[in-house]
Amino acid sequence: MADKKTSSVTPPTNPRGIPAAPFVDNVADYVSSRSEVEPTLRSFQEMISKYQFMEVNTQRRGQGLRDKIPDIKKTLEMVRFLKLRRDGASDKPLETNFELNDTLYARATVSPADTEEVYLWLGANVMLAYPIEEAESMLADKLSAAEKSLANCEEDLEFLREQITVCLSLFFLFFGIFSLGVWGGETWIIAHANCCVDAGGCDGSGL
Repeated sequence: MADKKTSSVTPPTNPRGIPAAPFVDNVADYVSSRSEVEPTLRSFQEMISKYQFMEVNTQRRGQGLRDKIPDIKKTLEMVRFLKLRRDGASDKPLETNFELNDTLYARATVSPADTEEVYLWLGANVMLAYPIEEAESMLADKLSAAEKSLANCEEDLEFLREQITVCLSLFFLFFGIFSLGVWGGETWIIAHANCCVDAGGCDGSGL
């Protein structure tokens, strides 16, 4: 059966372990009888659904990273700015507005000597204090990891779209064979079309 043929050899995968679609260079070798066509069609339908599911999840993950990266960059730039002022770039107090809520701000004056540590939101209403050097290092690592993950998402999306295209092409190839009843030079009667078709085509007399 076609299912056995597709599962007998482990397909290659991309770096994240997403399996590649099967490569069919000879239809007759892949499906040896008409009875195997329907299971093969179901197999390709399942593969297409799985690839499309992974595509949607990867798109969501990528969008989440695109939303997160600018915030990380902005926070990292601020930490580096505070570190630069602390290290003597300027001894003038910094006047700024602290966001307390979406529409509520508090004005504050920050002395360069008071920036030995910063407070970072970690999510889930959790905030922790970090020494400024540790905060810079952590944010730089998070930014690098997020950018790498985004690049992987984009690579995976391209790979998934290629596999969906391959599976769709194979699905319609086998569907055409099944619908027309053309297999190995034999002639079959197709009930739903009520048309006699051979390898040379149909003259339409049965339609």
